[in-house]
Amino acid sequence: MIEKERIILGIDPGTQVMGYGILRVVNNKPELMAMGILQLNKYDDHYLKLRRIFERIIGLIDEFLPDELAIEAPFFGKNVQSMLKLGRAQGVAMAAALSRDIPIFEYAPLKIKMSITGNGRAAKEQVAYMLQNFLKIPDENMLPQMDATDGLAAAVCHFFQTNNPSQEKKFTSWKDFINKNPGKIK
Repeated sequence: MIEKERIILGIDPGTQVMGYGILRVVNNKPELMAMGILQLNKYDDHYLKLRRIFERIIGLIDEFLPDELAIEAPFFGKNVQSMLKLGRAQGVAMAAALSRDIPIFEYAPLKIKMSITGNGRAAKEQVAYMLQNFLKIPDENMLPQMDATDGLAAAVCHFFQTNNPSQEKKFTSWKDFINKNPGKIK
């Protein structure tokens, strides 16, 4: 049997801390390759932070050779300056992937949490706990920074979205759904 492998790099962009997780999927079975953070709050210069993000993502790409990048989309907050900086961080991460011809998949934070925990409003700790159980990560390999598990959550969310055959079905209406799924109606 031929083993089918793909590697997904998940990124939780940030201007203080960037989290990442790398998932290896062999024959549709995911396993953790690596997760970590890039500590950026030690830099005062925003442009230097962006450079460090770019360099770290390129380093991860060159080391792990991911097939896809899953990245958390910025959420809309009240602080416009924070949104702008976060958007720049995300853009730099995307530019790094694009420079290596890696396709990018963007997921809203709500979608990521929903796919991992079933609750779009789940706490970061719940997400980390579910990932630890799902991927059977030993306690000593869990990091205290939730940004790392947030990056890993983006990768796992992408795995779920691309490996769920029901996601391939597109429905135009409830009537269309019922017509295509008669066995689900009681």
